[in-house]
Amino acid sequence: MNNLLTLTSSATLFFDFDGLLVDTEPLHYQAYRKMMENNHLPFPWDFSTYVSMAHTGAQGLNQMIAEKFPDLLKKKKWDALYAEKKREYERLLEREGVNWMPGAPSFLSLVKSLEIPHCVVTNSARKQVDLCKTYLPLLKQIPLWVTREDYKNPKPAKDGYVKAIEWMRPQGIKIGFEDTLRGIAALKGAHIDPILICSKEHPQMGQTQEGYPHFESLECVLKKIQPE
Repeated sequence: MNNLLTLTSSATLFFDFDGLLVDTEPLHYQAYRKMMENNHLPFPWDFSTYVSMAHTGAQGLNQMIAEKFPDLLKKKKWDALYAEKKREYERLLEREGVNWMPGAPSFLSLVKSLEIPHCVVTNSARKQVDLCKTYLPLLKQIPLWVTREDYKNPKPAKDGYVKAIEWMRPQGIKIGFEDTLRGIAALKGAHIDPILICSKEHPQMGQTQEGYPHFESLECVLKKIQPE
């Protein structure tokens, strides 16, 4: 673990975005609820159930809605429903803004001050990222962004991280930070050393495997590498 947490100029860092740097998951949850409401149906799952499905696989929510409301998927394809959800999410983001996840701004500031090469690889669209930057200007200092438009298959596929490696051409150790198991799978697929950042109470923790470090927040990582 020690070498994974040694931040030097020879390391390259890869960050997820939603749920790791910015606290957007509640907005995504509200957007799904609104999308279902617009189709005259409930979204009968609490936030914990939602994240347990959304964070473990690309098809989790699709399957969950299809099983509960099969008639809806007969009327509309999933791509159409997801586009509706995306519009609702962007409206919420424009109206309500977004906050940092614990420790994220301090961690990014440290990385910048040490001149460590780094980037963000996200399943979010560029428009959504740009909206977040208007509320959290420190995000504009991140030198490279790989957004959903830049690669073919979303996480847990490795495509986004492969694209980031192609663009950055990193030397030495590669370290990635993700808050979901699907993100961990993407990092592993791209041969990037993963670190999982999420609460011990997160539903996905019952499905984790040994072999990579886990911290509850980036704030906890900072305490590990910068002890008081």
